[in-house]
Amino acid sequence: MLEIQRVSKRYNKDKYALRDITLQLKPGIIGLLGPNGAGKSSLMRILATISEPTEGTVTWNGIDIRKQPNELRRTLGYLPQDFGVYPHLNPVEFLEYVAALKGLGGWNLKIRILEILELLNLHDALKRPIGSFSGGMRQRVGIAQALLNDPKLLIIDEPTVGLDPEERVRFRNILTDLSGERIILFSTHIVSDIEATANQIAIMSKGQLLTSADPSQLLRGVQGKVWSVTIPDHQLQSARSQWTISGTIRRENGLQLRIVSDRLPHPEASTLAPTLEDAYLYIRTTRGGF
Repeated sequence: MLEIQRVSKRYNKDKYALRDITLQLKPGIIGLLGPNGAGKSSLMRILATISEPTEGTVTWNGIDIRKQPNELRRTLGYLPQDFGVYPHLNPVEFLEYVAALKGLGGWNLKIRILEILELLNLHDALKRPIGSFSGGMRQRVGIAQALLNDPKLLIIDEPTVGLDPEERVRFRNILTDLSGERIILFSTHIVSDIEATANQIAIMSKGQLLTSADPSQLLRGVQGKVWSVTIPDHQLQSARSQWTISGTIRRENGLQLRIVSDRLPHPEASTLAPTLEDAYLYIRTTRGGF
C-alpha cells in the first residue's frame, strides 16, 4: 500500500507545485487526471523518490520513503514523460544496459528480458535499432525497462503523448494486462486514456487534489446534470460564456451542445447519460476552476 499524507511541494515562498495532497493507493490501476500544470509530474517524482516533499509524508507499506527510499526503490518501476533511449542499441542491448545501471543481473536476466519484450509485443524487433521505432514502440521499450525488476509499484507519466489512436489503445490494453497485484499509477490529461482501464481516478488541478473515486462514483455524481440543446450557430459564443460545454455537434438546424450544469440550462434542453468527460469537467468547474 502507498499512502500519501498531506504532501506539499513549494519551490519558493509563494509558489506551490503541490498543496496538501492526501491519497491512498492499493493494487490496481489508478489514473491521475488533470490538465498540464496540475502538479501530476511533481507528485510522481516524489513517489518515485526523485524529489522530496516540502511538507507531508509518503509511506510504502508503512515505511517512510524519505527516510528509507531503498525500501520502495527495490520494487519500483518508473517511466518518466521524457524517457530517452540510445537510438543505436536494439531493445535487448538497451535493457541489458539499463539492468546493469539498476544493479540487476544473474543467469536468468536474458530470459527475463525476452519474456518482457514478448509481453510487450516487441519480439519481432529484437535486432532493430530503437532509433527506427515508432513512438508507440519506444513507449513499450520504456515500459519494458520499468518492468525489469518485476515492480510492485509502476509509475508512468503521460504515456500516450504523441501516440496515434491505435497505439494508445494498445498501450491501455498493456496496462490492463499488467495490473493485478501491483499498483499502477499513470498520469494523463486525456480522459479516454483512463476511462476503460482505471479502478480509481484522482483528479488534480492547480496543485490540489479535487477528488479521488472509482469511475462509477464519478458518474453518479454528475447524473442528471448533463444536457443536450440545439442552438443557432451565432449563439455559440454566448453559450460558452454561460455554460460548461463538453461537446458540440453540427446539425442541419444548428449546433447541438452537450452541457454540464446543475440546473436546466435552456427550456428546450433534455438530459443525457453522463460520461467520465462530463464528470471531469463538472468537478473541475465546481471544485477547481479553469
